Amino acid sequence: MPAVLIADDHVLVRAGLGALLRAAPGLEVVGEACDGEDAVAQAAAARPDVVLMDIRMPGTDGIRATERILALPNVPPPRIIVLTTFDLDEYVYGALRAGASGFLLKETPPERLIAAIHTVAAGDMLFAPSVTRRLVEAYVPAPRPEREDPAALPNVTNREREVLRQVARGLSNAEIAAGLFLSEATVKTHLNRAMAKLGLSSRAQAVVFGYENGLVVPGRGDAPG
Repeated sequence: MPAVLIADDHVLVRAGLGALLRAAPGLEVVGEACDGEDAVAQAAAARPDVVLMDIRMPGTDGIRATERILALPNVPPPRIIVLTTFDLDEYVYGALRAGASGFLLKETPPERLIAAIHTVAAGDMLFAPSVTRRLVEAYVPAPRPEREDPAALPNVTNREREVLRQVARGLSNAEIAAGLFLSEATVKTHLNRAMAKLGLSSRAQAVVFGYENGLVVPGRGDAPG
């Protein structure tokens, strides 16, 4: 049963989400935080599986709160779903870059919100790769010169790098496995090892990393050169 922490600075939003999730079978609400600072404190104490994080809050916003929660010694770390008003939003990009597992619009129907919580709690990607790429390509800066050559990634093997590149292109594990003639389990192993070496905490963060480090070129979807 996924344990959920709600973080939003609007009391009516918190109350509404809390009532909705408490009525949903298979979910447990372990806290309601009024801002980012409160979210970090409650995440440390309650150790939720999933955090619903409002992206724009006074003081410690959703981006900074995401960074701090994922830096806690919770094992495994919670999955963070960002709640936003606009899907093409630099704040959302910042949250994905910080390690959020995905985002939802605040107008999302209740049944989709509940399904999304179960999805990320199981370790899966929340949204379609095309949505991720559209968001990332809107805000990604040019790759840093020292990382334009993907071979420069430290301690990452050629196979791990290639799997990471295909993830950044938006391919599923099944599609990567078929393209590289590997099993899905092997693809997952390579991806997990690459993410651990690079300090990445979510598949969405791996997509952002791939674009920012030149593994994928915005608008083209393949590696430079």
